[in-house]
Amino acid sequence: MSTSSLPSSWHAGPDDSFHGKITSEGPFKPEKNRYHLIIGLFCPFAHRANFMLHLKQLDKYAGIETSIVKPYPKGDDKGWPGWQYNLENDKEGWYEGATVDKLYGSKYLHELYFKADKDYKGRYSVPVLWDKKLDTIVNNESLELLRDLQTAFNSLLPKELADIDLYPEDLRADIDRIGEWMQRDLNSGVYKAGFAPDQETYEKNLPPVFAALNKLEKIAHSNGGPFLLGSRQTELDVRAFATIVRFDTIYVEHFKCNLGMIRYSYPVLHNWLKFVYWEHDAYKNTTDFRHIKENYTKSHHDINPKAITPVGPWPNMEKGYELDWSRVKPGDIDMPEVLEHEKTLH
Repeated sequence: MSTSSLPSSWHAGPDDSFHGKITSEGPFKPEKNRYHLIIGLFCPFAHRANFMLHLKQLDKYAGIETSIVKPYPKGDDKGWPGWQYNLENDKEGWYEGATVDKLYGSKYLHELYFKADKDYKGRYSVPVLWDKKLDTIVNNESLELLRDLQTAFNSLLPKELADIDLYPEDLRADIDRIGEWMQRDLNSGVYKAGFAPDQETYEKNLPPVFAALNKLEKIAHSNGGPFLLGSRQTELDVRAFATIVRFDTIYVEHFKCNLGMIRYSYPVLHNWLKFVYWEHDAYKNTTDFRHIKENYTKSHHDINPKAITPVGPWPNMEKGYELDWSRVKPGDIDMPEVLEHEKTLH
C-alpha cells in the first residue's frame, strides 16, 4: 500500500497535521516492530506519548523503539531547521539523553516530515509516530496519540497491561469537560503568557493559568486522592503532570508565571505531584529536568538572550507526601483577576 491510497482523514494536505490511528481494520495495523516513536524529553506534549509507551511497555511488547531529539538548538522563529538528533560522527555535539535518528540517521527531524509529505508546510513538532512499513508519519498530535496508544496495541500486551485504561467510559464526561479548559488555560496557557509579545497580552493571559490551577486544586482535594479524580488514574493525571512538573522549574521564571509556585501555593497539587512522581515509574522515568530546563532557556533567545540556565529551584522534585488527603489544606491564588476567571471553569 502506498500513502497515496490513505484516506484524507490521515493527512488532508501540506498544511494539515497527521491523524492516523492504529486499528486492525485500517491501514495502520497493530503489528509488532512496525512503529517508531520520535520525542523530545523537553516537550510537555511529547511527554504524553512517552508516558504511554512506558506505562503500557510498548517498547517491550509492541517493539516500538524511540528516537530522542536534542533539546536545543531549535532554529529560527519559524522553526527552521528545527530539532536535531545526535550524529554518530559528531561527538562534540553529542547531547546526553538524546539519540541518533534510529530510522535513517538523519540530522534534522524535518527530514522525516518531508519523507511523509514533500510539500509539508507545518511545524516539525514532536511527538511523531512513524510507520516503518508504509514509510510515513502515522500521527503527530499528542492528545490523539495519548488516546490511541492506550488501546491500539492491547492485542499484543499481557492482560494486566491491556486492562490499563486512562479514559474509562464512566469518567469520560468529566475528563472531557475538565480537559477542555485545562488544555486551553494551563497546558497551552503557560505558552500564551510566556510568549506574549507585550505587557497587555501577558497580563491578559496570565490569570487563566492560575485560575486553572486553583480549580484543579479544588477538584483534586474534593476527590480525596491519590489521583486527580480520586482512586483511579486517568489521562487527566498525565496531561496535568506534563505541565505541572515543569511549572516551578521553568514556567515560573522563564515564562513569568510567577503569581505562585506549585510547592508553596498549591499543597494538594504538590502532594499529588510528589506521589505520582516517586511512586509511579512512568512519571519519573519520562521526566528529564536537564532536557526540560536547557530546552526553554537555550532555545528562546528573545526571552533569555544570554541562554543562562537557572540552577534552581532546589530540589527539582521534593520528597515526602501525605497519603491522607484530608490532612492537606487546599491553597489558591486570590488575585481578583484569577478568581474571576476561575468562576468560568466547570
